Amino acid sequence: MKIHFLGAARTTTGSMYLLEVNGKKLLLECGLFQGHREESINRNCCFPFDPKQIDAVVLSHAHMDHAGNLPNLVKQGYEGNIHCTFATRDLCSIMLVDSGHIQEADALFISKQRAKKSLPPVAPLYTVADAEKTLHQFVTVGYDRPFLLVPGVTVTFRDAGHILGSAQVIFDVQEQGKKFRYLFSGDVGRGGDEILRDPVPVENVDYLQIESTYGGREHALRTDADEILARLVSATLAQKGQIIIPAFSVGRTQQIVYVLNQLTLAGQVPRVPIFVDSPLSVNATEIYRLHGECFNATINQFLHEKANPFGMANLTYIREAEQSKKLNELHEPAIIISASGMAEAGRVRHHLKNHLGDPKNLILFIGYCAEHTLGAQIVAGKNPVNIFGEPQEVRAKVVSLDTYSGHADKNELRRYVQKISGNLKKIFCIHGEEAQCLAHAETLRAMKPHAQVLVPDYRQVEEI
Repeated sequence: MKIHFLGAARTTTGSMYLLEVNGKKLLLECGLFQGHREESINRNCCFPFDPKQIDAVVLSHAHMDHAGNLPNLVKQGYEGNIHCTFATRDLCSIMLVDSGHIQEADALFISKQRAKKSLPPVAPLYTVADAEKTLHQFVTVGYDRPFLLVPGVTVTFRDAGHILGSAQVIFDVQEQGKKFRYLFSGDVGRGGDEILRDPVPVENVDYLQIESTYGGREHALRTDADEILARLVSATLAQKGQIIIPAFSVGRTQQIVYVLNQLTLAGQVPRVPIFVDSPLSVNATEIYRLHGECFNATINQFLHEKANPFGMANLTYIREAEQSKKLNELHEPAIIISASGMAEAGRVRHHLKNHLGDPKNLILFIGYCAEHTLGAQIVAGKNPVNIFGEPQEVRAKVVSLDTYSGHADKNELRRYVQKISGNLKKIFCIHGEEAQCLAHAETLRAMKPHAQVLVPDYRQVEEI
């Protein structure tokens, strides 16, 4: 079997791996590359293979850096199945269509700018129609249900505990009279999540391809997170301030809503208006409620015995832009949760513009902010920051809590590997910035001295 590392190699974006086995070509992930505009356009539009020659696609989860370029794959001629879990398909049904809207809007904006210079218009990477067509090619399979992908290759999904429906992908391969098990970790959850189950250990693994997002870093202790959150929120509300929480639509929004629900019920934070202001977040939360098979025992019990874990009397979900604009007129203490988590797009930029200048307010980041994003600039203490092309003074209190991250850190990845059984012969460290991948590789070499540990480069090909 040959593995072509075509994305998320020494970086965290654009996950894509081509497996050649038994004369078949299998695509594992098809993510959007997000970086400098010119490089992103070139990497996303042009596949380093012919999409028409791909025999099957396997998807670990719905995040855009793993699934976001599927409509372009279909647009360029892929007609086969896209295999994933039930929840992943449901999340993709909203996320890919939303991405199609963004691609169309971006192309329209750029075309208008080009028209001023007498340049021809540009086409979107893909459209809403392309995204909708792609959804017809999804084939869903439950966790722990082996299925034949192509002759000689059986696939099984195991819960990865990262986001709703996220999976580790097990490839049981029979090739040229030999059998082996190849495990793709997908993105690994931390365990002990407020909503999701822990990652499920995999047995009899011969080869491992593992994410390294935080391969050289440790998160703050989760046991302290809720207490810190309650203290920060209560202090801000006591001085009549408002809390703005930039949060990713899928995963972090649902998690922080649940935590605030529990803290309110426990009397640790006052009952004040809470708003989730993001159409995609609202749709994603509705999908979360449909997939109890992904929930841990605690939240399942809460769901069945008490109430909706993502709803409470003081919580309002906002879809319409007009309702969102009315939040600007809100003067009493409140909590506003809005996308995107890195503050690079979406309605949260409007809320930041309106609230950064007031020292009574709190801007609370609960996820990873990539370098150079607006979120990273605010967290780093840059002042002023540019929003919509205008400088904005930062007088509000700014706090970043990485404790709610959905990615396992250095120690949690180590524990994940310790629970994998089998005689590991080769390990590939992927999906991490170069320094994180290299640090993770060193950890794994110490743990597994008999295994060959590699950090593949972009477009590197390995054979097993």
